[in-house]
Amino acid sequence: MTTQAGSEVTTRAKYELSHLQTLEAESIYIMREVAAQFERPVLLFSGGKDSIVLMRLAEKAFRPGRFPFPVMHVDTGHNFPEVVEFRDRLVERLGERLIVASVQDSIDRGRVREETGPRASRNRLQTVTLLDAIDEHGFDAAFGGARRDEERARAKERVFSFRDDFGQWDPKHQRPELWSLYNGRIRKGEHVRAFPISNWTEMDVWQYIAQEHLEVPSIYYAHTRQVFERDSMLYALNPHIELIDGEVPFEASVRYRTVGDMTCTGAVRSTATTLEAVVAEIAATRITERGETRADDRVTEAAMEDRKREGYF
Repeated sequence: MTTQAGSEVTTRAKYELSHLQTLEAESIYIMREVAAQFERPVLLFSGGKDSIVLMRLAEKAFRPGRFPFPVMHVDTGHNFPEVVEFRDRLVERLGERLIVASVQDSIDRGRVREETGPRASRNRLQTVTLLDAIDEHGFDAAFGGARRDEERARAKERVFSFRDDFGQWDPKHQRPELWSLYNGRIRKGEHVRAFPISNWTEMDVWQYIAQEHLEVPSIYYAHTRQVFERDSMLYALNPHIELIDGEVPFEASVRYRTVGDMTCTGAVRSTATTLEAVVAEIAATRITERGETRADDRVTEAAMEDRKREGYF
């Protein structure tokens, strides 16, 4: 005979959400809040694992209708070909609108000046391209895939991160977010960066990708590639970066923990060719993906925060 107390425990257990279900529900709520409070949102998509999760969350938030916002990629022109191919294929499959904001166009129009030399990168130039695109299209909110565990400056972000009419971020003047209440009121010229997966970790992202059977670009899995070592990082041999004397290319089994500009994104040695193996590697590491594989975050201890103040992602 089942007692009333036993029945209540069984019912409660039946409807308890798992850790990933709780994160998913919070993220969907945030996406719907942005869609409800802002007139012209946009989803920033890099082709990386975090933005792939954002796309899946947007499907769950707004299907069977189309997304109430376009998808935008800020393309440096130095992206991994595998990622660009994946981006185009995913957007086409979902039937969503893709906007490509080009750093090369910004260079051609004299909005930014291209760096030269073996350590040149277009990564910092993305900020001007992004802000110009936000202004051109009149976007008042932009979804980003940043997470608090990525980097110390990321941990200062609110879920609704306000940017002034110059696109700049001031961590000391952000609004409180109590009881998951988000105030999206802005003045003309201002906009908000919204981070639906801010409370997720890298492990959460990979476990969600496994749970949802999501495809990711092939460079996230171990593959043989021509690389060279610089500043204790492995870079893909590519036409956008000059070798320094003494740097000798060699072949290695590597994968990428994050995707970005080829000139500043490093690989890690790996034999993980499956999702299960990738999750096992992430569980064993104690270094964040940006700390291990992004050269632009190693310039100074405050490199990311400095870029974010200027309007970076």
